[in-house]
Amino acid sequence: MWLTEFMAKNIKTHNTASRALISGSKDSKVGLFTDSKHTDVPVVSPYGVIYSPPAKEDAVMINAQGKEVCLGVLMPAAKELEAGEVMLCSKGASLVLKNDGRILINGKELGGY
Repeated sequence: MWLTEFMAKNIKTHNTASRALISGSKDSKVGLFTDSKHTDVPVVSPYGVIYSPPAKEDAVMINAQGKEVCLGVLMPAAKELEAGEVMLCSKGASLVLKNDGRILINGKELGGY
């Protein structure tokens, strides 16, 4: 929500967002395919979250004042999450913070408190 509000206030109307396909990533930058090929595009994420998006993921790229930036990947449906819950995941691991205070690691509840 805050990102959308920030973009609406600070990015001029001639800037565009595009759906892109990630071709690869290295050193916090990605290669993207839209209607053309883009290389060494920086990835934006919330503070403290650092990730390397894998190839073949759908992403959102924006051109802001002549500079391309990857805003992130389109997330899959989160059917197992209730509103307010958070999941961090990779191709092989997941961490879920549940509304009732439970923590699930790869689907298993962390020891009781």
